[in-house]
Amino acid sequence: MKSVALSEVKDDLSRYLRLAAEEDVIITRHGKAAGILIGFASEDDWFDYRLEHDPRFTRRIEAARASLRAGHGIRFEDLEELEHKASSQRAATAAGYGRARSKRVGSVGRGRR
Repeated sequence: MKSVALSEVKDDLSRYLRLAAEEDVIITRHGKAAGILIGFASEDDWFDYRLEHDPRFTRRIEAARASLRAGHGIRFEDLEELEHKASSQRAATAAGYGRARSKRVGSVGRGRR
C-alpha cells in the first residue's frame, strides 16, 4: 500500500492509476488519509470488485451462509462425492441399456424365416 499526497495524484493521475492496478494507493490531504485509489489490472478484476461491493450480492451470500449454519445445504466435499456416485450410476445405467438393447435386437428375427 502506497501513500501519496493529493497534489501529486492530481499532477500525474495516469501514473497512479497504473500503480493502483498493482497495489492500493492511499491519497492523503494535509498528511491525513483522505481516500483510496483502487486500480484494476483487467476487466475481470473490475467485475469482481463490483460484485463484491454490490449490496444485493452480499445479502445473498449472507443468506446462503446462514442457511448453511442452520444445517441446510451440502458441503463442497460432499458435492464432489455425490457427483462421482451419480456419474457411476449414469455409466451403469447406460451399460445396462446397451445390454438390454442388444438382447432385443439380437432376438428379433431369429427363428422367423
